Amino acid sequence: MPAPKKALRRTLSVTSAALTALAVLSPAALAAPDPSKSPTPTPPASMSTMGGARLGKPGTQVDLAGGAPVLPKDITARSWIVADAESGDVLAAHNAHWRLAPASTLKMLFADTLLPKWPKTTEHKVEVSDLAGIGAGSSLVGVKEEETYTVHDLWLGVFLRSGNDAVHVLSAMNGGVDKTVADMNEHAEELQALDTNVVSPDGYDAPHQVSSAYDLTLFARSGLQKKDFREYASTVRAKFPGQTEKDKKGKTTRTPFEIQNTNRLLAGASDMEVYPGIAGVKNGNTTNAGATFTGVAERNGKVLLVTVMNPAKDEHNEVYKETARLFDWGFAAAGKAQPVGELVRPKSAAQASPGPDASGEAGGTGKGTAGTGQVVGATASDGSGGVGIAAGITAGVLVLLAGGAFLVNRKWPLPDLVRRRTRP
Repeated sequence: MPAPKKALRRTLSVTSAALTALAVLSPAALAAPDPSKSPTPTPPASMSTMGGARLGKPGTQVDLAGGAPVLPKDITARSWIVADAESGDVLAAHNAHWRLAPASTLKMLFADTLLPKWPKTTEHKVEVSDLAGIGAGSSLVGVKEEETYTVHDLWLGVFLRSGNDAVHVLSAMNGGVDKTVADMNEHAEELQALDTNVVSPDGYDAPHQVSSAYDLTLFARSGLQKKDFREYASTVRAKFPGQTEKDKKGKTTRTPFEIQNTNRLLAGASDMEVYPGIAGVKNGNTTNAGATFTGVAERNGKVLLVTVMNPAKDEHNEVYKETARLFDWGFAAAGKAQPVGELVRPKSAAQASPGPDASGEAGGTGKGTAGTGQVVGATASDGSGGVGIAAGITAGVLVLLAGGAFLVNRKWPLPDLVRRRTRP
């Protein structure tokens, strides 16, 4: 396809997705300032009260009764939240419902929406049109036209490298960007993530594309019920298929290359230690959003979720440093700080009993692992390494709705999280 025609098709695809999302907004919303653009220094005076009245108030909300430690003073994020992943208790929050540009943390919703649609082994040959509409400067994993990838390969590209190319291929498999955006908005509503409006499935900056620290935490909590989501989110490094090459004799080879997770609390960095007990989830960074991150970590049997959006402090890896400090506070405050709100359950959550095949695995395999005993560390079958993968779920820990993977009581226990092991 000639380059100008390809560029035109990409522009039309982005425009179509934007118009689809804008069509659901009221005239009043369109007339209001666009919260997806660089935020004002102060949050709105009135925000959603989903999860409790205090979460709708601007500023920091915390109750230190019971001898809880004071919050760290060097948190500069415009919005953040610390929550118990299992009980749903919000231990502290700051502008939790401020609607801001989410960047690639929105890929958690993308994954939670689409992961159940295909088994990992499903193969797809990439067409030119699959890669249309990718924003300039997007993060890419290296998907190539006319090459064949498994769904497993593509999800590794989404989680480890935040590859917008992998997102667009999966969206094409799902019927296109417009349908995927509609599916994501529908799923966000089901999760009661009402601060969220999806315009682009990859989180790339787009007019009126917004979410909140509260909603991103809901996405992570829902996604972590799925075995595949937990595996991808906790994988440090993996092999990704390269481009097919032909030598002078006509022999073809396709050499894989290594990709590493861009979550610095999971993979580490020159100025960042791996955070003890970290098991995911997703980071992001765009011009409008700044740096965003949602993480999950376990310590002494307590599992916490922390979301941080757009730190004002402009230092390298600041979003991870502030997340680590909030994790430290949350583990020290657990059982002492009184909740200031809660993470709500999905609309469809209802009483149900655990099924014999309930595993939370995406792709409809139907092969459960409940009752297999203790969790065992393992490496992924494709050679991905650097993290233990949960190979079993302790009997009675997980209660799932048939086919829905939603836990149903207010206390929403997570499956045993992956356990880190020494990296080679």
